[in-house]
Amino acid sequence: MKNLQDLKVQIYADGADKAGILDLYAKPYIKGLTTNPTLMKKVGIKDYEAFAKDVLTSVTAKPISLEVFSDDFPEMKRQALKIASWGKNVYVKIPITNSRGETSIPLIAELAQQNVKLNITAILTLSQVRDVAAALNPSVPSVVSVFAGRIADTGRDPVPLMRAAGALLESQPKAELLWASVREVLNIMQAEEAGCSIVTVPHDILAKASKLLSMDLTALSLDTVKMFAKDAADAGFKL
Repeated sequence: MKNLQDLKVQIYADGADKAGILDLYAKPYIKGLTTNPTLMKKVGIKDYEAFAKDVLTSVTAKPISLEVFSDDFPEMKRQALKIASWGKNVYVKIPITNSRGETSIPLIAELAQQNVKLNITAILTLSQVRDVAAALNPSVPSVVSVFAGRIADTGRDPVPLMRAAGALLESQPKAELLWASVREVLNIMQAEEAGCSIVTVPHDILAKASKLLSMDLTALSLDTVKMFAKDAADAGFKL
């Protein structure tokens, strides 16, 4: 069994907890970081720009993706250009559509031609990947985030789809395919198997992977039995 540092797929930490971000940023096996408005809301962030700039004072040597939050394309463009100006390691996350289902492809093409590093997010279909591949700038690094975990939530196996997505991006030499919405440690190995460039992993699953990924199953069995015994004793159960 491999350790996290042995994997070919690049592991990006996904979260908005500043302490967790800085702790994971320091680990060699973490190759980049991502966040989004939902994660920021969960941890109580109120000032988007202040939080982002604060994090960027420390996160300088690895890529970090920060998402626009407007639902209007002209405002999305303004936010994207502003966010991109905050650092050379910043990728701007653009959702594949707005909340009305209107495509973001024209905006993606426009920003790509302005040399903005983009992370196209919330992708779930191969037709969306195909459209993004046609819109990106081959000379500018980009990330194409396919929400494999959400695909799996519908009962579909995401691995064949992710392989097909990788093939669609072959015309974009600087585009990296990202496996998003990881639900469990197994997904990291699936992303590796599917040939993805990147997998984004929530902080709690990274902690589990760091502990369990290379663990012997017999040892894990004993560890589980010890947990049951301790919890029963702590609860004071009697028969």
